[in-house]
Amino acid sequence: MNGGRDAAAPRSPVRFSAVVLAAGMSSRMAGKHKLLLPIGGQPAVRRTVSALAAAGPEELVVVTGFNGRDVIDALDGLPVRFQGNPRYEEGQMTSVAAGVAALRMPCSVVLVCLADQVLLDAGDYRELVDAFGAMPYGSILIPAFNGQRGNPVAFSASYVPEVVTGRLNPGCRKLIAEHPDEVFVHEAAHDRFTVDMDTPEDYARILARLGISPDAVAETGLV
Repeated sequence: MNGGRDAAAPRSPVRFSAVVLAAGMSSRMAGKHKLLLPIGGQPAVRRTVSALAAAGPEELVVVTGFNGRDVIDALDGLPVRFQGNPRYEEGQMTSVAAGVAALRMPCSVVLVCLADQVLLDAGDYRELVDAFGAMPYGSILIPAFNGQRGNPVAFSASYVPEVVTGRLNPGCRKLIAEHPDEVFVHEAAHDRFTVDMDTPEDYARILARLGISPDAVAETGLV
């Protein structure tokens, strides 16, 4: 929210924590749980969380709900903590609040991440953290590509109390219009921040981008 940063001042490394939203019901995936679909020999959620863990967060919280036990099993051995959300059917913001409330380690930035963004790698997450540290104004960062907004959203840890109580939704589409001084849009040079996996068609397109033959996952019945 400080628009007058000194560009010459040295910057300390940004310490970030991450919340992964993995509680949804996959209602558009033709009866399959999208987070458990195979991507290159591992469940989609494990691919996402492994990439995020490799980016070096202070802390990584995964919010579970629908098929929570299966999601936990899919992440066995990874350096994460789990937070159940009994209200997951009420919408994504309940999972955001539950995950942010579960953070314990000191940090300056929180990333709210989607578990089905399987194209993102550790470097992409670091790109957002570094962009947050370098942005000329604002305290919330939203990635975009060719005018399309994406995820994860990054916000200053000073907002944690407001997010936990529901007074602030950092992913709200009205936020940019209503609080332009607080929101910085990071224009990425690639579309990976805008790609998620909601439908069988999305899944097929992602497999094609990764060079994975549909025959390798024919047992899913989706491709």
